[in-house]
Order: sequence, then C-alpha cells, then structure tokens
Amino acid sequence: MTKFDLRPEDCIKGMSRLGRGSVDLVVTSPPYNLGIKYSRYSDKQDRSTYLKWSRAWAAEVQRVLRSAGSFFLNIGCAPSNPMLPYEIAIELRDLFVLQNTIHWIKSISLADQEGIVRSHGHFKPISSKRFVNDCHEYIFHFSLDGKVELDRLALGVPYQDKSNIARWSHTKGSDLRCRGNTWFVPYETIQRRDKERPHPATFPVQLAEWCIRLHGVARAHTVLDPFLGIGNSAVAAKQCGVGKFIGFEIDEMYLAEAKRRIHGNVEAASVRRRSGR
Repeated sequence: MTKFDLRPEDCIKGMSRLGRGSVDLVVTSPPYNLGIKYSRYSDKQDRSTYLKWSRAWAAEVQRVLRSAGSFFLNIGCAPSNPMLPYEIAIELRDLFVLQNTIHWIKSISLADQEGIVRSHGHFKPISSKRFVNDCHEYIFHFSLDGKVELDRLALGVPYQDKSNIARWSHTKGSDLRCRGNTWFVPYETIQRRDKERPHPATFPVQLAEWCIRLHGVARAHTVLDPFLGIGNSAVAAKQCGVGKFIGFEIDEMYLAEAKRRIHGNVEAASVRRRSGR
C-alpha cells in the first residue's frame, strides 16, 4: 500500500523541510502563467517574476532529488505565447540536464490505408485567423547528470512490421519496442467539470503513470508532486504500487478532492481484486 503524505502548504516552504536526496521521482505540472482562474493562486505574473519563481521551486526539486532520480515536468503554452516552455527549460538548465523531451499529444487526426480521416482525443477549439488548434503539450524529463537509465520497454509497443523482430538483433526475439517521445494520452470524457474534474488545469492520471513506469517502478520508492492539484499524480502512484507519495497543495479545496479521489481509487481497486477483475 502506498503511504501518502499530503500537505496543505506552499511547495517551496514544504520541500525545504525534506531531506537532501530523499526523493526518487518528481512528476508535476505547475501553473503555466496563462491567466487560468485558480482559487488561491494568481496565474498572471509578469514574465520575469514567473521565471524567477519557477527557478526557486525547481531549485528545491534539485536539492531533494536523488542522484539517479528523474524529474518529469509537464508544461504547456498558449499559441500566442509559444516560447514559455522553452524559457522555463532554459531557466533550469544550470540545475538539471534535459535528458528527454516528450510530446503529449491530446488530439490527432490520421488517414487510414483507405484514406479515411479518423480523429482521436480531445482539443479546445481556438477561434482565430492566426493560430491553429493547440493539441499538444511538453513533458521535459530532467535529471541531475543526463545519465539516468530508464525502463524503456515498460511503455513498449509491438512492432508493426514483425519481420523486424528477427532482422534486428537488439530485439532479442521480443515483439516490443520503445514507444518513443510522442505519447497520445487523451482526457477522459466528462459530463460535469465541477463534479468530475473540479480543477481548471489537470493532466490525465495515465500521463503521470507513464512517467512513473518509464523511470522504473522498482526504483520509484518515493514520488513527489509539488503541485498536487486534485491528486492525479497521487492516484497514478497508487496504481503503480509506489511505496511513498508526497504532495503539496495550497488550495484546501483541491487537497480535499485529492484525498477523496485517492480514497475512492483505493476502494475501486479493492473491489476489482475481490471480484477477480
């Protein structure tokens, strides 16, 4: 069972009380400074103030992260503000090594072999004559030295061309290859945001789960999310069987929802086990 340590406080202050090198894995998504209406946080800082704040909390992440740890940072932008993710990555470049850049695809349209276009996922339409619809975000995988080994096949996918299994020696006869750096993870469809997803900016549980599995569940003894929100990363940690999860959240309403969702997830898992599913 995962041990949860969920704290109603600012993450910079909270992380300052954690021991140096005490965390194996950080999975988080901070506010993007795009004017989203949070109840306890102003998402409209000037650019320099926002980047300075980003560096301050990231410096605490660097301090608490173990030498072989991973830091997965989900960050998005608005079409009218496309440089934000890159500016954050540059701001953190003397704290971490950018080891991988993953593209979270929220919506995609593909033509099949018959030429029929099929769309998958969800997107927020943009009414503009200048910009196309924004259908993806970034996940920056940082580490302290750029040399952290990953469990690449934990998210493995089968080969489309099965002849590759025999032709390529690195497969070792297995029909499984690295998924790569494009992850299609759509949101679950909901009917009422206030009851099903009462937070203005969340990532799917699956996204956090894939970050945990890519780092390696066996090495993720302690997982941290400095911006817990309604607890999707905590639910993911529970589903992966992580030993300990630490989360910080300044909004007590979001924190209460996170605790409710974690408890509900535990109950649902228990029901599945009893029913043999």
